[in-house]
Amino acid sequence: MKRFFLIATLLLCASRAFGTVDDAIARAMEAIGPYVKQGYIVRDDEWGGDLGVKEQKAIPHTLFRGNDYWFCTGTDVDSAKIAIHVYDSRGKLVENDSWQKGHFAAARVSAPATGTYYIIVEVTSSPQERTHWAMVYAYK
Repeated sequence: MKRFFLIATLLLCASRAFGTVDDAIARAMEAIGPYVKQGYIVRDDEWGGDLGVKEQKAIPHTLFRGNDYWFCTGTDVDSAKIAIHVYDSRGKLVENDSWQKGHFAAARVSAPATGTYYIIVEVTSSPQERTHWAMVYAYK
């Protein structure tokens, strides 16, 4: 019985030592905060998972002509670096603005046409083998 409690305690401590996708979502929401203050409306949609260094995730998403979008990402690892970019269906980079600051990154696009676009998320560096990430977006 003592062994069970020891193992349970160690597992609980280990789970608290590492972040989660929920932590990454909180970071992504932190990154999008300034745009909400500018009148952007945050969608309830969120994407997340874990990526290895230099591994990318492509997220297809329909954007509507005339809308302005901010896509924001965050990771649960303070010393990780993440990047995000937006491409059209032909693979052309279409973002109007982007930035990357450590475990945060964002890209803005004013959709030139209604259609499917691809948001590419990449963990560019991390001390972890796998890094949790999340993306949220807002529009106006």
